[in-house]
Amino acid sequence: MTGFLPVTMEELRERGIEQPDFVYVCGDAYVDHPSFGAAIICRLLESHGYSVAMLAQPDWKTDTDFTRFGRPRLAFLVSAGNIDSMVAHYTSAKKKRSDDAYSPGNKAGRRPDRAVIVYCRKIREIYGDDIPILIGGLEASLRRFAHYDYWDDSVHPSVLLESGADILSFGMGEHSMIELADLLRDGVPVKEIRDVRGTCYLCDPSETPFGSAECPSFEQVRDSKEAYAKACRIQYDQQDEVYGKRIIQRHGKLMFVQNPPALSLTQEEFDALYTLPFMRTYHPMYEAEGGVPAIKEVRFSITHNRGCFGFCNFCSIALHQGRRMTTRSEESVIEEAKYLTTLPDFKGYLHDVGGPTANFRHPSCEKQLKYGLCKGKKCLAPEPCKNLIVDHQEYLHLLRKLRALPKIKRVFIRSGIRYDYLMCDKDDEFFRELVRYHVSGQLKVAPEHCSNAVLDKMGKPHIEVYKAFQKRFYELTKSMGKEQYLVPYLMSSHPGSTIKDAIALACFLKEEGLHPEQVQDFYPTPGTIATCMFHTGLDPYTMQPVYVPRSPKEKAEQRAMLQYFKPENHALIRSALIKAGRRDLIGSGPHCLVPAAPNSPQQQSAGSRKKNQPQSRKSQRKPVQQKQTGRPPQKANSFSGQKPRGKRK
Repeated sequence: MTGFLPVTMEELRERGIEQPDFVYVCGDAYVDHPSFGAAIICRLLESHGYSVAMLAQPDWKTDTDFTRFGRPRLAFLVSAGNIDSMVAHYTSAKKKRSDDAYSPGNKAGRRPDRAVIVYCRKIREIYGDDIPILIGGLEASLRRFAHYDYWDDSVHPSVLLESGADILSFGMGEHSMIELADLLRDGVPVKEIRDVRGTCYLCDPSETPFGSAECPSFEQVRDSKEAYAKACRIQYDQQDEVYGKRIIQRHGKLMFVQNPPALSLTQEEFDALYTLPFMRTYHPMYEAEGGVPAIKEVRFSITHNRGCFGFCNFCSIALHQGRRMTTRSEESVIEEAKYLTTLPDFKGYLHDVGGPTANFRHPSCEKQLKYGLCKGKKCLAPEPCKNLIVDHQEYLHLLRKLRALPKIKRVFIRSGIRYDYLMCDKDDEFFRELVRYHVSGQLKVAPEHCSNAVLDKMGKPHIEVYKAFQKRFYELTKSMGKEQYLVPYLMSSHPGSTIKDAIALACFLKEEGLHPEQVQDFYPTPGTIATCMFHTGLDPYTMQPVYVPRSPKEKAEQRAMLQYFKPENHALIRSALIKAGRRDLIGSGPHCLVPAAPNSPQQQSAGSRKKNQPQSRKSQRKPVQQKQTGRPPQKANSFSGQKPRGKRK
């Protein structure tokens, strides 16, 4: 018997179990690590005395895998895995990916599209309507209401209805999972479970609970973009565990009910999760295929917090993890670090001590814990709230303790640093130590754009904040005699971005000496405010129109602008610049983005001037001088919105 969860009936029987309490069906390969939601839920259930069998990436085209463990005693638990299956399968251009870091050998094709729906329907087909099915994870959580599906370009009903499951657990599911398990163990029929926080269910409209916030119905949001935008705002406004009400949304003859969000884990509960007996790697059955690549990102990284009050409009954290911060104690984090140093492949480097936002260790303000977070307002954008608590001392103290541990050579911070929050700190002690000790050559940050109009639609601070941060970063780097660089994440085609905004971003990149190797088009993933803007063309908080770049050509133009220096983009950029009335950016001048077209009158005129200029003894072919910024050219990387391909704050 191994320390992993049972993946075969033989392994169950070795534990003396003939029928598991739960069978966990997952779209990811089985990685027993606390960065994987499936591992956390299964280990937590075990710690409460429940038996769990793991059915990872089953073959959904046959019945064989789904009957491997027989009928579970209490329920099937179904998740698509750590990311939405459609995001795992398709790029923002809807092109099929050839890789999947959550599958063995990095090979795509081990899970179906819309995995939650496919898995649940297969279970119903085999076991009938009376087997309890509970769904959770990111895919289910962000598709819980009627939602816009980018890949179909249509509005879908709740995934709870489409899948045929009984209960949907949204957000961080530890509290709701144990409460559900206990109710099922005590014989409560799944159709009668109605009051568990952090869960959703369907019922007859006559059974709708009183005092709920009602969204426009599925039929209304399907047919009216104004109704969709109004529903989006209601859903976000009630995602607070302090004041959040039940939310209801009619779907035909049924009523969808979302209970208030689950209460956040206490620090003691959060710490306890990390004492569970995770194997901290992928199951050995994947060894022959080269293992599961996603473990590389987290193998020697530590999560110290959850939640994010940064609340970017293109990010799903507010609707999933929530805006309230939950943190582990210093002692818990240090114990995990000590354990990591005992692993045979540990080389002395902690790759990250972070979370959704690495430098958040406190509530955004004192009012938050008592009254909840402000509806419709952001703590940091467009300007920091006057009530914002800015304090890095606790995080700094934790990092110092980690650096002092035996066997640890370096402690890096690679998850998102909110540079706007950092710049609010009047004490630059953390900034200094970040630069001195915690940057592995490059620090990834997320200005996203330079146009303040676009940044407002993103829910990000204005570009002046990034410029101030950048200036101070390089001042500190230089004063310490280091060679370190910022790697800014950038996004094209976000709602609100016109071609003129894209041109402004290209000029900004040229001025800053940035040559992005990769850029990311906005990806309308389910459940975000930015996706609502993309679908409706409306800002759900103002109901004002928002410009949305939709055509493949315009999106290609905006994307190409971010890589203006690539010859293969020049023709497309020239066309876009001419259309935008910016011929001044075409040519050989120091401010120009692209050269004139070959054999054009402009190019021939420039060539004639060169030919008639007197030649010096040295060649006239000198490199164009870059603006002196005190740093060499940098590279900006891409971001796809969900791990393992990166994350941004």
